[in-house]
Amino acid sequence: MEIKQVPEYKIEEAMDLVWQVFLEFEAPDYSKEGVDTFHDFISDKRTKNTLRIYGAYINDNIVGVIATKNEGNHIALLFVDGCCHRQGIGRKLFELILKESTSDIITVNSSPFALEFYHRLGFVDTNRELTIKGIRFTPMKYEK
Repeated sequence: MEIKQVPEYKIEEAMDLVWQVFLEFEAPDYSKEGVDTFHDFISDKRTKNTLRIYGAYINDNIVGVIATKNEGNHIALLFVDGCCHRQGIGRKLFELILKESTSDIITVNSSPFALEFYHRLGFVDTNRELTIKGIRFTPMKYEK
């Protein structure tokens, strides 16, 4: 497996993976408003331009995506193809962000599906679950 920054010409491929994984694992926990809000977020060119996006590749096929903002201090997206869950890909993507981050604290707004994954990485909840524009999430932080 190779982890590298996703080149601009491959960003749509990365977002397609994010969307497919979202539909399979996240969307069942969201209202139509939440699904639409998420789709708008990953489709917005201005949003994508503010993110640093890395991909995990196996045989040149993208199987995982992590995207950060705020100089790598906030995880905006972390998705791994369902066929590759529980193989350490999400953890490897996170470890890259740990190295890249400029802060002692990394934050994420975890979906209900990913909450236990983030807990296993060492994140702690900073608030109860919230819902904004149909997106359900629990604010979390990781202290280095």
